[in-house]
Amino acid sequence: MKKKILIAVGIILIAIVVIIATVVISDFKQEENLKNELEEISKLVNFENINMDEINEKLDRTVTKGNYEIIEKAGKQYLSDSFQNSIEIAEILNDEKITKLLSAENYKADGPEFTETQEYITETKNKLESCKTKYKDYLTEEKIMSYVADKNLDSYYIDFYKNEIIGDLEEERKDNTVETSINELVNYLEKTEEIIKFLKENKDFWVIQNDNIVFSKDISENKYNELISNLYESE
Repeated sequence: MKKKILIAVGIILIAIVVIIATVVISDFKQEENLKNELEEISKLVNFENINMDEINEKLDRTVTKGNYEIIEKAGKQYLSDSFQNSIEIAEILNDEKITKLLSAENYKADGPEFTETQEYITETKNKLESCKTKYKDYLTEEKIMSYVADKNLDSYYIDFYKNEIIGDLEEERKDNTVETSINELVNYLEKTEEIIKFLKENKDFWVIQNDNIVFSKDISENKYNELISNLYESE
């Protein structure tokens, strides 16, 4: 009888070990899948010509299960939000309309009151400042961890998320390229706005002739040229 009990206990222990081993192997597989997925996304982001369709395809899919699926979805939501903000920044920085604000074409179309131009400048500056704030916020551990704050995950999975999603942010925080580009464009827009306001206030002393601005007063022309010169010196 005692031997039968020992055999039964042995079978139960073996079963428990098999179950634990299966769970552990499954967890390792989930971790590997998620690490590979994040690595693939990282490679796509670092390509010279970024293919957002491929990136979005990976961000929209799920390759893990259980707690790792929760981590994956949270991490991908963070990456998606961060990417969208970066894309908005890039679109504003590359908006051709900005380069045409001080063109004869725009002077004729929107002058001499420049209502649309001033609205556009104000709106663009506000967007840039908002995007800059978000960009810096997305590089904080607090922001990244907020995506799993309400998921009720064990510390192991929280640590895994922290290591894989956050990693080392120090180098990214030191890179001021994006912030500098935004500040330079905001400065350009402010100086452009100053020129537009000058033209509006002196609307009786200039006209557009043969796609050139012509002033009827030397003092107005001199001030305009000074503002234009100052604009390009600041670049």
